[in-house]
Amino acid sequence: MMDLKFFTNFSEHSIADLNEWHEEGKKIAGIYCIYAPVELIRAAGIIPISLCGKKQDPIKDAEKELPPSLCPLIKASYGYAVTDTCPFFSFSDIIVAETTCDGKKKMYELMQKIKPLHLMHLPHTQNGQAALDYWKAGLHELEEFLYEHSGIKVTEEKLRECIRQENLLRSELHEIMRLATDPKSPLSGSELMAVQESKSFTVYPESYLKALRKLRGELEAHIASPEAENNGQLRLMLTGCPVGKGSEKVIRIAEELGARIVCMENCTGLKGMTMPVDEQGDPFEALAKRYLQIPCSCMTPNPGRFESIREMIDTFKVDAVIDLTWTGCHTYNAESTLISRFTEESLDLPFLHIETDYSESDVEQLRTRIEAFIELSQ
Repeated sequence: MMDLKFFTNFSEHSIADLNEWHEEGKKIAGIYCIYAPVELIRAAGIIPISLCGKKQDPIKDAEKELPPSLCPLIKASYGYAVTDTCPFFSFSDIIVAETTCDGKKKMYELMQKIKPLHLMHLPHTQNGQAALDYWKAGLHELEEFLYEHSGIKVTEEKLRECIRQENLLRSELHEIMRLATDPKSPLSGSELMAVQESKSFTVYPESYLKALRKLRGELEAHIASPEAENNGQLRLMLTGCPVGKGSEKVIRIAEELGARIVCMENCTGLKGMTMPVDEQGDPFEALAKRYLQIPCSCMTPNPGRFESIREMIDTFKVDAVIDLTWTGCHTYNAESTLISRFTEESLDLPFLHIETDYSESDVEQLRTRIEAFIELSQ
């Protein structure tokens, strides 16, 4: 069995690296979403780090100011901020936020009283030159905000370097996911989640890329070994809202019932991993085009999500699809109807929609539903 401690304990490595970064007088930006252009943030001499928002514990503190009807991700994010119990939020000098939903927009109005915050305004559509121009202008506004806090001007040379670096990381991570879900791979869906999550806490990309390449070599060697056995498990795709350590109960239940999550088409999974930034031409134009095409349910229409699901089903040989929506996430909840039709009618695959929150109160009910779904899908 390969050693995954580097990835499963990655937050510990990250905290040590962040502490070193701060001691050198350098800046850190907390981010919540994959719409945050990490290439631009790094080019300004600032480390982008993902902030906590995937556990039940801080929600009670958030609900003192936020309505209980908001989704658990928003409430957990704000709860960690007001209680200062997320070490990554504590390290963050600034916050780079985004208007992916109405709940987050209003939550950020409260959060900006805690730390300096820049809100990136997304267009509602990916179509047309006007949307692209608007988003590109937003990148330049972010550039100015970053300069105010780091004092480092973004140069074209540095931005191109950061674009190449992130393209390499995404490509390597996608290849690892492909290998890790081979029928002979020993890795579980929970372990894949840990590897995927680790990218969001990377301070030094070069060392992280080195670790990814080492893991890829180990996976290739294991799969090629004559002793490796085909596990024969039902292969599930998890799509919908982001999940992570603390909110992975659906993954855990599916694995306990003998199925295997082979890919996650969500923000904490593979969404956008096969979308490199064009390394030719104007780097701001390239960044704007790439990030605007991320297939999130906040966009209307959102054809890219259907294309992404079809691509992953083919790549990862998916047998059935589970669509997970957090209670209160209206865009993903509404879009589930379209995803269900697409999966069952166009792709001819079994589909299960789950709406839940971060608590463990419905675990047995979920277990019953997922068990029946697995039995019917085999």
